[in-house]
Amino acid sequence: MQNKYRKFTEEILGIAGIQINGNNPWDIQIHNDNFYKRAITEGSLGVGESFMDGDWDVENLDEFIYKVIQAQLDEKIQGKLSTLFRLATLRLFNLQSKNRAFIVGEKHYDLGNDLFRNMLDPRMNYSCGYWKNASNLKESQENKLDLICRKLYLEPGMRVLDIGCGWGAFGKFAAEKYKVEVVGVTVSKEQIELGRNLCAGLPVEFRLMDYRDLNEKFDRIASVGMFEHVGAKNYKTYFEVADRCLKDDGLFLLHTIGRMKAPKAIDPWTHKYIFPNGMLPSAIQINKAIGSCFVMEDWHNFGPDYDKTLMAWYANFVKNWDKIKGNYSERFFRMWKYYLLSSAGSFRARRNQLWQIVLSKNGVPGGYPSIR
Repeated sequence: MQNKYRKFTEEILGIAGIQINGNNPWDIQIHNDNFYKRAITEGSLGVGESFMDGDWDVENLDEFIYKVIQAQLDEKIQGKLSTLFRLATLRLFNLQSKNRAFIVGEKHYDLGNDLFRNMLDPRMNYSCGYWKNASNLKESQENKLDLICRKLYLEPGMRVLDIGCGWGAFGKFAAEKYKVEVVGVTVSKEQIELGRNLCAGLPVEFRLMDYRDLNEKFDRIASVGMFEHVGAKNYKTYFEVADRCLKDDGLFLLHTIGRMKAPKAIDPWTHKYIFPNGMLPSAIQINKAIGSCFVMEDWHNFGPDYDKTLMAWYANFVKNWDKIKGNYSERFFRMWKYYLLSSAGSFRARRNQLWQIVLSKNGVPGGYPSIR
């Protein structure tokens, strides 16, 4: 039976030009023959867990994943029963309800500020950089922050809401450069603790709360890298919250990862180890959820920039691993490597996109001047 699993794996990988124990940097090197059965019967969960267990390696993991996704191999080897179960779960239950909202904060964002400080740029941006005219991660992230501020047409004295504020990168930048006041909400205690220190002396307020509890007016709203945790059952509610919190003449910028087609189920490996209950929206889902709340003013896709951002994060993570490895296991190192490089491969294959969407409540008089 093991030989049958291996033969099938060889045939599947061959479609993408990947060889078992081959000489190319994207060729998979097998250390444990159990990999074959796990990959075929468990799909992405088995592939990811077997990498964490050291059952296989590859010189360029990002390029391996790129080739796998480009050839749609992941869809060919998904275990049928597990896929059906995840699809049923997705349809029946609201995995991102209010009483579950803080799970991702505890499981992911509270892993340790030391991890993120040694991986991210100095401003602690945990979202895609904007690499136009940028030569490094720091420049790309400051470009992104300034791009958001300019798209929102910020003016001194404005009051801005940051839904999913992280460690306050946007709030700090907007307060320093554009002289606005910022209220940021997050579900991570670790983010708030460090964020308050980073933004000390600035008009930036942090609140540990679920976005659904917001009910006050702001001149502008930004939400950067948080919508991926909202879930399809809550998209309409999310935009209704933004509607009630935005002044009639305000602007709302949504920065989110997305896919052209809505995923049929939450990826089991990502759900178990990285982002519990995470879900990437489709363009159709976003447009439908906006409904009558907003006018679509601008839609900007710079998904390839996330490939560069993730590769820069991975370089920092590896370079600084010796500083933090006392707090984490070697299995964690392999898990985090798989997360960063498989994500980079996904953006490289253009399955994942990165969108910045600008919305207004009643339409900008005379039209919205798009900024790039």
